[in-house]
Amino acid sequence: MATMTTSAVSGASRPTQPNGSLEDLEKRNYIRWDAKGVEEKPPNEDEDIQAVADQINTIQKAQYNMHRHCYSGKEMLLLHSQECSLTYLGTHARTHGIVKGKFIVPDDLSPHLKQTELFSHGGEYSIAARYSTEPGDPGLDDRIAQPRGFAMKIFNVHGDMFDVGKDFPTQDIEFNSTPALDLANAKVTREIIGLRIAHGNDKAKLYEELEKRDDTELQQARDGVRNTHLESTRQYSQTAYRFGDYVIKYCLVPSSETQRKLYEETVRPEHGSDILHRWLQNFHQQHEAEYLFQVQLLENLEDQPVEYAGKIWDAEKYPWQTVARVVFPPQESFDFERKTFWEDHIRVDPWHGLKSLQPLGSPNRLRRVGRFHDHVYPASSSLRHKMNARKEINVENIDEIPN
Repeated sequence: MATMTTSAVSGASRPTQPNGSLEDLEKRNYIRWDAKGVEEKPPNEDEDIQAVADQINTIQKAQYNMHRHCYSGKEMLLLHSQECSLTYLGTHARTHGIVKGKFIVPDDLSPHLKQTELFSHGGEYSIAARYSTEPGDPGLDDRIAQPRGFAMKIFNVHGDMFDVGKDFPTQDIEFNSTPALDLANAKVTREIIGLRIAHGNDKAKLYEELEKRDDTELQQARDGVRNTHLESTRQYSQTAYRFGDYVIKYCLVPSSETQRKLYEETVRPEHGSDILHRWLQNFHQQHEAEYLFQVQLLENLEDQPVEYAGKIWDAEKYPWQTVARVVFPPQESFDFERKTFWEDHIRVDPWHGLKSLQPLGSPNRLRRVGRFHDHVYPASSSLRHKMNARKEINVENIDEIPN
């Protein structure tokens, strides 16, 4: 099903330069978000989504029994890597840092990039962002190479919002360091979580079952990620999103010279189990962090599927184009009060934001918030806050996040 390469899995930090001239990029035939075939909901998807929601709640209850604390849902999975024999519950439970900065949209974007209320004109927006490790063990040793996550809330965003976030002027955006999503659609998610639940304590049996699948390489790609500085790791949307008139995937590219140099250093055994947060803390105390926010537009549905997120969109054919910068000034990235507030009260949800940035495809319908209250993100978040005796807080202003 999916083709993965080592470089694609690694989360390389170097910016991709657009192929061809600006004039060429402006004249390409980009596919509209509402064109026939962009989204085609398969039969039985609702049943798959409900089954996944049930699986996740079961996992979270087991997680609470193990840790006496329930962590974030996200895609929610049981992970069994080649390097570790533990079963991990949930996802993105390990926080490495939380920072505040700016999301800066330039005034001079090309017409085809002036899409959505967020990018239609220049502006600066306050943001808060969290660095994490994807697996759900909050004590996972940083020396174990696994996908890393990045999520941010953009404040003071105004426009036509989905109902769930219409009273809160924020846009949620989330990333993963692997460009393709192993839980590629609702059906695959149900199958893979089922395998991880059944064989989570038997690595050999789990990998034996994964070897039988057509997407074995995709499912085992997490074992090939590069283990390096978080502030130097490229991050991806994995799934597709509406971009005003068009469809995109997006990425975040570390762009300062210091960040690019740090990418060459990888984690070694002698570094210690918390090296990633210490590296990140040291970097943010001494340096400004800079990222390029880039988009990759949909041009060919056969080559760039929206419903199946396990295939990488070829950047040589469909180049990344920069639409904003993300800047974090020097600061303390591991503030205990801020970390506790985020973990106990905050939910980042791709359906919390502008309709013109609507999440698309099966993986995003799986996460859907709205009238389907049993879908994965709201079901996971609701149970997490209930079991931890914490209320979800929809922050409206960045100053509501401590320090």
